[in-house]
Amino acid sequence: MRHKTAIMKQPSEVIYDTSHWELLTQLRERAASVLSELEHAGFECFIHGSLARGDVSPGSDIDIIIPGVVQSFRVELAMDDMGITGRKLVQATPGSLVKAHIYLSRKTMVSFPLTQPTERELDFYAFGGMIGAEGLEDIINNRVPGVDKRLMLIEPIAEGHAETPLSDLSPGIAAKRIGVGQEIVEERIRVLQRRAKVGITGVYIDRPLAQDEGFEAVLEQIIASDSLVRRRVKNRRRR
Repeated sequence: MRHKTAIMKQPSEVIYDTSHWELLTQLRERAASVLSELEHAGFECFIHGSLARGDVSPGSDIDIIIPGVVQSFRVELAMDDMGITGRKLVQATPGSLVKAHIYLSRKTMVSFPLTQPTERELDFYAFGGMIGAEGLEDIINNRVPGVDKRLMLIEPIAEGHAETPLSDLSPGIAAKRIGVGQEIVEERIRVLQRRAKVGITGVYIDRPLAQDEGFEAVLEQIIASDSLVRRRVKNRRRR
């Protein structure tokens, strides 16, 4: 069951039963197979979200991130035998990162930036928890802290996880415990609390790609017709 965004509860410990550990193992095995193909093709990649933290549910997605700008056709070639089910170019707001999303079966998505990300934009993934392929099979010891959509800090313990509402922590302490900059903690709190009040309002760009379209070519079309995206992309390209 998906958690409602930004609804914080009391601190508690959640003990995982056998079925939870089995689900975590299954999801990580699926993620590991995708990561292996991407790393074999020369890409640095990570899983992020509940699969990195360990607090998965039957509805959990497998989210994989390549953190740097890469040639999209090379990523697609590496995933050619995995059965790509869809592709989208996505931008949350006119000033945010432009990303490619490639979808596979079994709720698996690989994403990567089409414009150079800032350190804070990369911290977004670590904020929710992010780990690489090494030791992925160690579901007990290789879990990391991160924040879920309820604004609860999830911290692994041997039997499951402890969860603490961010409202009980200063942004600086939360940032230190997650391993990110304080700025991303403050930003995500603002964004998620706003979503709790007004709901999810959608994204600025959500552009599915046709089979014969490439991400870079579609981005150039958008840049030519949208001054806000053009400004964002040019600012990043100058750095």
